Amino acid sequence: MRYMATYDLMETVRNTNQWLGASALAMASYPAFSLLPNPALHWMKAWGEVTERTFARMVVKPDWGIHSFTCEDGKDHVVQIETVVERDFGDLIHFSVLGRKRRRRQVLLVAPMSGHYATLLRSTVISLLPDCEVYVTDWHNARDIPVSCGKFDVEDYTLYLVDFMKHLGPDTHVIAVCQPAPLTLAATAYLAEENPAAQPRSLTLIGGPIDPSAAPTDVTDFGHSVTMGQLEETMIQRVGFKYDGVGRMVYPGLLQLASFMSMNSDRHSQAFLDQIMRVTKGEASDHDAHNRFYDEYLAVMDMPAEFYLSTVDRIFKKGEIASNSFEVAGRKVDIGKITTVAVKTVEGANDDISAPGQCVAALSLLTGLPDDKKASHLEPNAGHYGIFAGKSWRNNIRPLVLNFIKENSDPIPADVANINAA
Repeated sequence: MRYMATYDLMETVRNTNQWLGASALAMASYPAFSLLPNPALHWMKAWGEVTERTFARMVVKPDWGIHSFTCEDGKDHVVQIETVVERDFGDLIHFSVLGRKRRRRQVLLVAPMSGHYATLLRSTVISLLPDCEVYVTDWHNARDIPVSCGKFDVEDYTLYLVDFMKHLGPDTHVIAVCQPAPLTLAATAYLAEENPAAQPRSLTLIGGPIDPSAAPTDVTDFGHSVTMGQLEETMIQRVGFKYDGVGRMVYPGLLQLASFMSMNSDRHSQAFLDQIMRVTKGEASDHDAHNRFYDEYLAVMDMPAEFYLSTVDRIFKKGEIASNSFEVAGRKVDIGKITTVAVKTVEGANDDISAPGQCVAALSLLTGLPDDKKASHLEPNAGHYGIFAGKSWRNNIRPLVLNFIKENSDPIPADVANINAA
């Protein structure tokens, strides 16, 4: 399955389904058919509309959709997304609120590279904008990256984070969501030895697999049940001729999506059937709950093969972060060297991807960090997505994280405080 023919076959199937949906929609929309109203034609039109949209959005990066923001002055200010650091495999972007006084709290939101785009954190960004200057790691789709740009594995990912932190400077608070949590911890430890002055003020790890074996899930069981050779044979393909990254070895987004969908196939099938019926009855809209969810859920990106395979091998199988034996460019990264960065872990009690216990394991690795610099929170009744994008995040976790950031920020000088108060 590693070759271009398989990759192009999957893309052909997707493209064909998109074409079939568009054709059904166009055919059922002929004005002449309105002379003889037929429920079957209405259903055919609805099926075509839903099918075309479903397969079309699988290869389109969603827009951030954050165009303006209402500030404390009661006015809407334009939000401009600026690329601060541009790299081959991912950029550091800044959500700049034009005309607003710069916020003292500077947050680096580390997005996962696990199949979906960084836009998955859209609601997290929106929730942080009132209080912070928000920066996000915006990872690129591997299918669009030429082979000439080289490889990208967990060590390269870690070094990208190191560079991003250096660029932002020490007055930064880092929030890592899910998959990047162990590598963000490693990047901070790398800085602790290489350039202590560039370390961030605080590090918040949300639902990440620091020690996957601490609380096994279906994800960890899968990682241990297959060999690396099996993974490479069944999951890795070469990008086809349609994209700039032709020939690059990747874990295809469409293959990842098939895995996602199969985990809850009955629920997804019913959701699409219900949507077709809503479209038939004229009850659906372009931005209804179904489309808002699936516009993001179905938009998937290819992962570099080296990153996917090294993540499974080194983070899940060998547990290099959990055992504090992770190396970058031949140099051991000692997590115990972190002595000044405040670290907080956040877990969801109902998280079935990174179960409770996997993330909080980070605190025991921080042997050089005083206890008063460590914190943890277990959110009751919260699943994986809820701890960074749902009601649990908005109502409970976000205030705790902002308070943690405040507690570990330099106090505002008295003269500045007086000016702001005036």
